[in-house]
Amino acid sequence: MGKCVIIGAGACDTQRLRERLAVNDGDLCIAADGGMDHLSEIGLTPDIVLGDMDSLENEDVIRSQRADFCVKRLPAEKDDTDMLAAIKEGLAAGYRQFELYGALGGRIDHTLANIQCLLYLSNRGAKGTIVGDDVTLTLIRNESITFDADSACKGKRISVFAFGADAHGVSEKGLKYLLDHVTVKQEFPVGVSNEFLGEDAEITVEDGMLLICLEGF
Repeated sequence: MGKCVIIGAGACDTQRLRERLAVNDGDLCIAADGGMDHLSEIGLTPDIVLGDMDSLENEDVIRSQRADFCVKRLPAEKDDTDMLAAIKEGLAAGYRQFELYGALGGRIDHTLANIQCLLYLSNRGAKGTIVGDDVTLTLIRNESITFDADSACKGKRISVFAFGADAHGVSEKGLKYLLDHVTVKQEFPVGVSNEFLGEDAEITVEDGMLLICLEGF
């Protein structure tokens, strides 16, 4: 099975979106409300348009193309954000790899809610990545994440933050500033603004979760 790609209504440079977004056979593409505006700008048709449609600027696009995709209207008053509702749709369809675009910028409350969605996915055995215009976020739990020398270009920045609780047994290799089996506390951002050296790199957390923030990826 492929991946579930969700495009939200947050800040989104459509030129960057056109360059970075790849929807292949077997993937599920969902426009979460105003995310449909971003997709319309780059000429991409989703499989599903989902939301209460309060942030969709051009609602005519879902009226005129209704036969091309499924439209699922949600009530304006609900517990789930449109992004979370789209994630639930992808999970119900069996997907376990998620890429979230248009999930950052704009309203800070929605940005925080979308970051929390990474935990929602992790708790259900899925993996999520938020892809912004110039930053990528992902969450790791009791595991390692590696970067090869080709992708870890010298000078690119990476930050790690304890998420949910203090993170224990954190190690960082192949970076400008190294950590060796330390505890990263939620109250102290010791892992902010590290740098790649242009060599293979690895970040490990033995007990807990780390929010990984990559700039320039």
